[in-house]
Amino acid sequence: MTATGTFAPKPGAAPLGRMIRAQAALETRMLLRNGEQLLLTVIIPSLLLLLFGTVDIVDTGEGKAVDFLAPGVLALAVLSTAFTGQAIATGFERRYGVLKRLGASPLPRWALMTAKTCSVLVTEVLQVALLTAIAFALGWSPHGNPLAVLLLLLLGTAAFSGLGLLMAGTLRAEATLAAANLVFLLLLVGGGVIVPLEKFPDAARSVLGLLPIAALSDGLRDVLRDGAGMPWADLGVLAAWAVLGLGAAGRFFRWE
Repeated sequence: MTATGTFAPKPGAAPLGRMIRAQAALETRMLLRNGEQLLLTVIIPSLLLLLFGTVDIVDTGEGKAVDFLAPGVLALAVLSTAFTGQAIATGFERRYGVLKRLGASPLPRWALMTAKTCSVLVTEVLQVALLTAIAFALGWSPHGNPLAVLLLLLLGTAAFSGLGLLMAGTLRAEATLAAANLVFLLLLVGGGVIVPLEKFPDAARSVLGLLPIAALSDGLRDVLRDGAGMPWADLGVLAAWAVLGLGAAGRFFRWE
């Protein structure tokens, strides 16, 4: 105490940017220390790439299998982190009252969601680095515009984050756990990640092609394998899902 009624340092909330950075770092550490989350976000995509990239199990068409698989597994990594992992973690934080208490802290609720998004992006950077290293070891030879890849990954993250937060903010934690894992498995099989969409009947393919995982995996594949330009159709599908998912999450998310 320096004088009557004054304190040093002055009490009060930290600057907003510092609070967001601290919360994002905490969210990232919690995710990386969670064995179940690591299994979902790192181990499963890596094992799928190694298995299907070295063993001829699925007909991936002409060219090397890794050239087809690597973009799809990158899309799966975004799905696992932005949707499945975030939905489950946020759902249980909501159940145990963590979100309610954080919502009453000096950190604004929108800043908490921003910190969670930053944590997702940091995790995805680590995933992409690891999966890219594995793919290169398997003989991957990517092409295309890096800006197109970045836009696809960012829009895919936004789309899956919105859907994950919508699920976590409206369902019970146990229901979120079951539904998020079920959706992950269904999209792994039917989203063009491992099995080409051309293997499905025409009627099913027209529907599956509108899913965000199909748009992300096909867009990445068009750019990285075929050297295509900006995949506007796939970007449009992802943008539509991002607007719908984030808008619905903002409207219906319940903090307790």
